[in-house]
Amino acid sequence: MFPTPIEKTSPAWQTTYKVMLPIMLILWLLPLIAVAVFSVKPDADFTTGNYWGFPSSFEMFANYGKVFFESDMPRYMMNSILITVPTMIGCIILSSMTGFALGIYKFKANIWVFFMFVAGNFVPFQILMVPVRDLTLDMGLYNTIPGLVLFHIAFQTGFCTLFMRNFIRALPFELIEAARVEGVAEWRIFWFVVLPLMKPALAALAVLIFTFIWNDFFWAVVLTQGVESQPVTAGITSFNAQFRAAYHLMSAGSIVAALPPVAMFFLMQKHFIAGLTLGAVK
Repeated sequence: MFPTPIEKTSPAWQTTYKVMLPIMLILWLLPLIAVAVFSVKPDADFTTGNYWGFPSSFEMFANYGKVFFESDMPRYMMNSILITVPTMIGCIILSSMTGFALGIYKFKANIWVFFMFVAGNFVPFQILMVPVRDLTLDMGLYNTIPGLVLFHIAFQTGFCTLFMRNFIRALPFELIEAARVEGVAEWRIFWFVVLPLMKPALAALAVLIFTFIWNDFFWAVVLTQGVESQPVTAGITSFNAQFRAAYHLMSAGSIVAALPPVAMFFLMQKHFIAGLTLGAVK
């Protein structure tokens, strides 16, 4: 039923596994490697067609210097922070409360309310492009950071509620009953009993939401325009000129834009893995 451990397979298969593993790893990382190589190439390599060859000269400091000091990349990065962090906090706060209500309280419409939260995740977001854009225009939120934050909170809360509700339902209900017997108020049960037990799930959810929102490109293009509100994913396209693209600067900007979510994951790796695997075994 389960795959045979590699240590128990034949010597020929073990050798094949050891040979194929680094090859597949390189193929998987090839796009990232290509972007990293492009980011240190001079502009002349692209005008002469030297896309995949060895760089004629290493221009790492020149390319990254232009990205940081001769473009609006720092402003785009700040916009992404101002969009991602409030969204992450808002989603965690709302989903913790809704997950607690749907996971602890038993009422007739419980499952239907839960389905309403989950159903939004199955709607293709492309069909919502025009209505959402018109709504932000009518509300005066188009091309603003608060508008993008509110939109992301509204659309991500459904997934976050699904995540938190299922986690809370796995907690021992006896803890809730014991607190109620002691006469503890419901909000104190949430704050002092349930919330401390949710720390691994909150950490895992924070990493997921941070990554989702930081890497968003579609809604960043639809709902924002210009350096005053665009996040870094959309701002990278500003390196495109009228007749050609500055691939070396776009690649350097892409590497810079990818660093925050990678750093976020490694900082929260222990809690992230604990949150995803908690309850996997008894």
